[in-house]
Amino acid sequence: MIETYRGVVYPHQLDHMEHMNVQWYTAKFDEATWHLMSTVGVTAAYIDATKKGMAAVEQITKYKAEVKSGDLLLIKSKFLELKDKAVRFLHIMYNAETGQEVATSELVGVHIDAIVRKSCSFPEDIKEKCTALLRDTE
Repeated sequence: MIETYRGVVYPHQLDHMEHMNVQWYTAKFDEATWHLMSTVGVTAAYIDATKKGMAAVEQITKYKAEVKSGDLLLIKSKFLELKDKAVRFLHIMYNAETGQEVATSELVGVHIDAIVRKSCSFPEDIKEKCTALLRDTE
């Protein structure tokens, strides 16, 4: 798996139960997604140059343990499946101090043409990089 995020839980990210609110898990997983996508070439520069990017179409998050203010977080990620226009991937969030798995998020992202707002095939170089990473994690 690839390390895609390191951060801390801030007091303003807590809810009335005194643990990190679900919106912040989603935000941290989203940041991890962009780091993962960059490993295969889907970067801000790529999006700007090609007017193509990614859209999330499915996300399943499982909360396994509470995280509280001051906890250090680490996310590791990997690709699970590549299709012509879509990719499925997994994030695992850990308490960086204890190593405890605190949440997972499995997503499906679709490669889209940002101008016509429709799905489109990944370029061959991105497919090749993703395939190589898939092989490395089998």
